[in-house]
Amino acid sequence: MNKSIYIKDLGTKDFKETWDYQESIFKTILDTKIKNKRENAGLETKNYFFFVEHPHVYTLGKSGDLSNLLLNEEQLKEKGATFYKINRGGDITYHGPGQIVGYPILDLDNFFTDIHKYLRFLEEVIILTLAEYGLTATRSDGETGVWLDVGTPFARKICALGVRASRWVTMHGFALNVNTNLGYFDNIIPCGIRGKAVASLNVELGVNKINESEVKSKILKHFTTLFEAEFITE
Repeated sequence: MNKSIYIKDLGTKDFKETWDYQESIFKTILDTKIKNKRENAGLETKNYFFFVEHPHVYTLGKSGDLSNLLLNEEQLKEKGATFYKINRGGDITYHGPGQIVGYPILDLDNFFTDIHKYLRFLEEVIILTLAEYGLTATRSDGETGVWLDVGTPFARKICALGVRASRWVTMHGFALNVNTNLGYFDNIIPCGIRGKAVASLNVELGVNKINESEVKSKILKHFTTLFEAEFITE
């Protein structure tokens, strides 16, 4: 079992370009696993974790409803945003400046073969990170992601999750609103859930801007602990 994870911050990168990059790595890991199974090759599979910030983009998961996008093609252009139907789970979400997106591409055979546990661990990483900023974040039954004030009229989502997995290899991941312009969420029904608001860390703390590098370091700390992993900088 290889619990080393190559970590790389991609900076600001186009969504489609990043998606293609993820797919190429995902395929390489799958090909290695197939070769191991067919030929008993005994090759080690690698694990990766990418941070990225995307320009304004809306993405719709494979089980999503297109009607949850409230903009037409012309309006998307006016907003400076793009739109993609993609191969992760979940419905529609927004990515943009001030949001920390994390894409773990892991071979779960190196950790544990349980997708439910994997999603709960990703949520827990964010919950523990937000706790360091004095926020009590929790899960919401039946609604993947990380929420604030669950069970009240003020429930709001601060982190969305959506993953794809094949042969226990994962891709896509989480999107944590840190310094995010929440107005862009007004153009969708986030995650297909009506009547629920969204949140951003800077708004919750009443400050103009949060140090995103600091947030990333806290995310990695808790990820390392929960997954019992070691990060290697590429």
